[in-house]
Amino acid sequence: MQSIAFRAALLLVGCNLKRTPEALPILGNSEIVNGDTIYHQVRDFSFINQDSQEVNNATFEGKAYVVDFFFISCPTICPMVNKQMLRVYDRFKDDDRLLLLAHTIDTKHDTIPRLKQFAQNLGVSNDKWIFVTGVKDSIYSIANDYFSIAIEDPEAPGGFDHSGRLILVDKNRHVRSFCDGTDPESVDRFMKDIEVLLKEM
Repeated sequence: MQSIAFRAALLLVGCNLKRTPEALPILGNSEIVNGDTIYHQVRDFSFINQDSQEVNNATFEGKAYVVDFFFISCPTICPMVNKQMLRVYDRFKDDDRLLLLAHTIDTKHDTIPRLKQFAQNLGVSNDKWIFVTGVKDSIYSIANDYFSIAIEDPEAPGGFDHSGRLILVDKNRHVRSFCDGTDPESVDRFMKDIEVLLKEM
């Protein structure tokens, strides 16, 4: 289930999505301030990862990263999205320029030990793929910065309404690309976008 506001956000970002083989767009609204273009930027954040360590902006300094939102007991799209995230992980796990950041939206039940076990079950053997929890409202609000959605909804399967998007963010915290994390062909295109972005670095 997706809210009307979320579908509108998808349309807005999708309309602005124009790419070339040489460069990716910077997505979202921008404004001119004193002659400089100010682009949409993901806010400062601080969460806790599966190893009980703080994860914040400094963790991603100088790196690109791929974002998604999930919960372990998700009965619908999460298994498909996790499978596609695993493809991204496997393809780029030896490239230090890219990290993966997965936010649980079920902060009550997805404890740090459960996140740790979940990562191990997926075969994550290094610190490339980071699973985080934190203050619920902080996770839900930062989803908007990534043009995604994460809300509690008792009418949604599993009790949460969330997007299956994978989102690509550059080292300046600008959103540069996204894809449908349930669609392997969309993820194929997304991984090509990752390669384009990494060439900028």
